[in-house]
Amino acid sequence: MKIKNIPADIKSKSLKEARDEINKILVKLESNILDIESTEREFKRLVNLNKHIESLFREKSKDLSNNKEFKINDER
Repeated sequence: MKIKNIPADIKSKSLKEARDEINKILVKLESNILDIESTEREFKRLVNLNKHIESLFREKSKDLSNNKEFKINDER
C-alpha cells in the first residue's frame, strides 16, 4: 500500500496518537468479539496506521542522516 493511499485522518496523527490507536485496535482484535466486517475494517486501519508510522520513521531517519552529513562536512 502506497503512502498516498493512507487516509488523511491517519496521516495527520502524531507517532504517539497512531501508536495509541494501534494498541486500541489490537485489544479489539484480540477480544474476538468483532464480526468479520468489523475485523476486516479494523485490520485495514491497523495496516494504514503501521504504514504511517513507517513513513514517519523514514522521514526522521532521513532528517538525521542529512544532519549528520552536514555536520561531517562542516568539520572538514
